[in-house]
Amino acid sequence: MADRMVLTGARVVLPTGIVENGRVIIEGARITGAVRADAPALDLTGHWVVPGFVDIHNHGGGGASFTSGSAEDVLRGVRTHREHGTTTLVASTVTGDMDFLAHRAGFLSELVEQGDLAGIHFEGPFISPCRKGAHSEDLLRDPDPAEVRKLIDAARGTAKMVTLATELPGGIDSVRLLAEHGVIAAVGHTDATYEQTVEAIDAGATVATHLYNAMPGLGHRAPGPIAALLEDERITVELINDGTHLHPAALELAFHRAGAARVAFITDAMDAAGFGDGRYQLGPLEVEVREGVARLLEGGSIAGSTLTLDTAFRRAVTIDRLPVEDVVQAISANPAKLLGVYDTVGSLEPGKDADLVVLDAEFTLKGVMRKGEWVIEPHVG
Repeated sequence: MADRMVLTGARVVLPTGIVENGRVIIEGARITGAVRADAPALDLTGHWVVPGFVDIHNHGGGGASFTSGSAEDVLRGVRTHREHGTTTLVASTVTGDMDFLAHRAGFLSELVEQGDLAGIHFEGPFISPCRKGAHSEDLLRDPDPAEVRKLIDAARGTAKMVTLATELPGGIDSVRLLAEHGVIAAVGHTDATYEQTVEAIDAGATVATHLYNAMPGLGHRAPGPIAALLEDERITVELINDGTHLHPAALELAFHRAGAARVAFITDAMDAAGFGDGRYQLGPLEVEVREGVARLLEGGSIAGSTLTLDTAFRRAVTIDRLPVEDVVQAISANPAKLLGVYDTVGSLEPGKDADLVVLDAEFTLKGVMRKGEWVIEPHVG
């Protein structure tokens, strides 16, 4: 634990902008505004210090699945993503039998309660068979509010988000139910029209699950859900910036139309993230990962990603040429606000958790701190 420490010399990204030759003062697990004279200093000249990353959509990593792994497996996946800068992580499940998902919610809630996870996201089974992606069609079902309630009750207050095809029977009522219980209703894996998507937003939906993917494309006569989700100020759009899920022009369009304040970078990672190529299980479906791209063995649909958020950050700045401040907003502040935890994480401000990432001048990860403790200690000099 960094009992007292000052990080000096770096370019520090704050909510108010970039501070050259800035310093971050840490005492215990928190960022503080005052420093004691005997606090050791770490010179990070030539580096960046940014807030720890917040991932609201993640199915696993390090060879471990959040949907089916043991507690040890889940913690290995969490550790893998922490080593890539994600200091706050929501565990996402995939479509399964309702009783299994309810049981899994109870299991994962224990890891939330002990501080290892930031919550649970249910992606499926309430999604469209027309846009199922890497979900088992045999297990899909309409979003009956009673069944949606069963899952959020099973999570014991730790459910953060449910992805729904809101055009299905029960979809709008389920959105209202989620909003009433303080759970994010996310529009995704949907075959909705523009008008149906607007109805879902008016009912309380606030997130677009991996925008562009698993939904109808943007049309000039039938604009579909993408236009509705991009134009509405109430919606935050998830983007998977791995170079596979999105063309750079599609990412640029989303940033241009929604603005940095309404984008959340996610990984949608599966077991292979931070682990390597091979064959894996995603729920009941078999996946093959080749050259870092995950696809279903049967049918070839993209099956999540092998992305980590440090790679998404570096790509956004060096390839997509986005301003560093905008990337920090999309990868830390916005998702923290969605989760309702921006008072403790998501920016470098006094009183918040000492969660931060150290990057070199080329935006390669060099250090990660979580709650004042180095996950990866930077070696500079």
